[in-house]
Amino acid sequence: MLTGRVIRTQNSFFYVQTEQGIVSCRLRGKFKQRQPVYPGDQVEIQPLEDGSGVVERLLERRNLLKHPAVANIDQVVLVFAFDQPRLHPLLLNRFLVLAEWSRIPGIVICVNKMDLCGAEGRDFLALYEEIGYPVLRLSARENTGMGELRQILANRTTVFAGPSGVGKSSLLNRMDGTLHLAMGGVSEKIKRGRHTTRIAQLLPYEGGYIVDTPGFSAMEFAGMEAAGLAECFIEFAPYVGNCRFQPCTHSHEPQCAVKEAVGSGTVSQERYDAYLNILGEIVQRKKEF
Repeated sequence: MLTGRVIRTQNSFFYVQTEQGIVSCRLRGKFKQRQPVYPGDQVEIQPLEDGSGVVERLLERRNLLKHPAVANIDQVVLVFAFDQPRLHPLLLNRFLVLAEWSRIPGIVICVNKMDLCGAEGRDFLALYEEIGYPVLRLSARENTGMGELRQILANRTTVFAGPSGVGKSSLLNRMDGTLHLAMGGVSEKIKRGRHTTRIAQLLPYEGGYIVDTPGFSAMEFAGMEAAGLAECFIEFAPYVGNCRFQPCTHSHEPQCAVKEAVGSGTVSQERYDAYLNILGEIVQRKKEF
């Protein structure tokens, strides 16, 4: 038996990095019935005479990013663009909720294309820094801010996630010129990015891995309970236990400590509006099913 890490899955094949190199594997039949295997998973494989292998056992996961599915992550870098396409606060908050829900230890907001902004860029997303999320402001085109990004990647498994067209592949190519990842632009017709990355794969980098993922702008929170959503808004934590009614959805109830914090400006209206939007989506899906 060999132990290794799945670095890519494609067309029913699982490419596993082992001490003996990368082994192309298929799943043992029992896995197809019980649980899926994702990039990032640690597995045990049985080598075959032809050099391929069979995945025999899935080892315990530390965490799993819900979408795109990548296992055993140290941190996620959420990549957006200052413009072209313009960053929408609700989309940013949906990504943050997804990362918090997935129990990813480190969450970093990265804003590319800062060369398109003026003086306003200096404080862009300062609100999120105040909450506790690191914000990197850089430009792949002008090669600025890349050193700071490189520092946080060494010896870690980092997923790069975000909408299409924001420059994820451009950033990775800037950091490592041997990657040669395909890059797309922004459609002039729909003002959205074109998908260039098709599959999630782990790419070795400075003692760890970086994961370039397919860009996406829509995500669902199927499986999330309304009662757990507030935990994904980290600045709500001091207030959620102080509401008059327990449990509290922090939407319509009187004497809600979260709503009072919004009213006093301690919790931002932008974040609270995102909370209500996602809460409504979760409640509506539960009614439908």
